[in-house]
Amino acid sequence: MQKKLFVSEIKENTQVEDLFLVKEKNNAVTKNGKPYLALVLADRTGTVKGRVWEDAEKCGRLFSQGEIVRLKSNALLYQGELQLNIIAISRHAEVPVRLPDFLPSSPHDPVQSFSALIDMIAMIQDVHLARLLTAIFDDQQIAAAFRAAPAARSIHHDYLGGLLDHTVMVTRLALDISKYYPHVDRDMLIAGAVLHDIGKIYELSYENNFEYTDSGRLLGHIMLGVEIIDQKLQLIPDFPDDRAAVLKHLIVSHHGQYEFGSPKRPKMLEALLLSYLDDLDAKMYGLAHFIKKERRKDTRWTGFYRLFERYIYTGTFIDEQTIPPKADENPAE
Repeated sequence: MQKKLFVSEIKENTQVEDLFLVKEKNNAVTKNGKPYLALVLADRTGTVKGRVWEDAEKCGRLFSQGEIVRLKSNALLYQGELQLNIIAISRHAEVPVRLPDFLPSSPHDPVQSFSALIDMIAMIQDVHLARLLTAIFDDQQIAAAFRAAPAARSIHHDYLGGLLDHTVMVTRLALDISKYYPHVDRDMLIAGAVLHDIGKIYELSYENNFEYTDSGRLLGHIMLGVEIIDQKLQLIPDFPDDRAAVLKHLIVSHHGQYEFGSPKRPKMLEALLLSYLDDLDAKMYGLAHFIKKERRKDTRWTGFYRLFERYIYTGTFIDEQTIPPKADENPAE
């Protein structure tokens, strides 16, 4: 059984029988003290709440959070929100399934995006930095993970290929802005932009759901990224120590502030720029995603956005569908 009905297609007062990813699973109790199972079910188009009212404890033992389940349910509207009242549910044991059906994916072709990134790397004139980045992305295991990984578990670029999309955008911004700051080492800034989040290929798992790996929780992507760089630096014995230290400083300071998880604060122009560009792209994506989700026809304002602690005006927002297509352009130019 392959997936046929997606969350975005579910209508009120219909029977839903299909495959879904269990994004969240919690045991709960009604006001009358009866146990039930509260689920958040997902596919690439969104999420929907699910409730198991009968034999909740028994059903809960049949599957785990992060697994794909097969269910039969009735869709109804509860407090203005669609909800699936589940009649039958079980772990989906059949293989294979199409992972992109269950997890959100990049709207861009990963092959083209990765090629654009390689083109920008090719602009680096510093021989040592160029050799290092080539060594990293010639590693097929690293390259494959980099093309597939999300950039985050939530908030920004939290989809398959999100890490690549975020990195391409930050690198493009770095290339553009370096033109206006002649004191900036452009090669070092590009290298830092390309590598700033590379540790996320080991920080996050995305087999069925976006979760932190053990290494991700214990070390975090910043330290994991420095480890990747150190491993590849061993292949380049003549790499200057001072240049290696500067590059690693860009990685460990790119969150900008201690309270944002940065082991070090930026101590050079390139590091400061990178921290701003990383934050800019993350916030622009997160805000645009929030507007798309919250926008309503009867008002030009969203609900309260907790991340920014304010309401957001939507009157100037431009849909992708209304943006005129651009002629093919070389992102490295």
